[in-house]
Amino acid sequence: MTVKAPRWTKSSYSNNGGDCVEVATNLAAPHGIVPVRDSKNPHGPVLRTTPTAFTTFVTGVKSGGFGGGPA
Repeated sequence: MTVKAPRWTKSSYSNNGGDCVEVATNLAAPHGIVPVRDSKNPHGPVLRTTPTAFTTFVTGVKSGGFGGGPA
């Protein structure tokens, strides 16, 4: 089995000074994972999550489910 290399992408909303995450959704269908990393540290650790968990996370962010107010 050949493992594809992740194709990292950032959100089009990430022009805020670089505090972003990158995601490689090209591995979701063939391998069942969605890798996520810190765009400022591309050689650092990678979080691997399932497509379902990533979709749930994105849905929560879009709906404001994580607050967004001051800590």
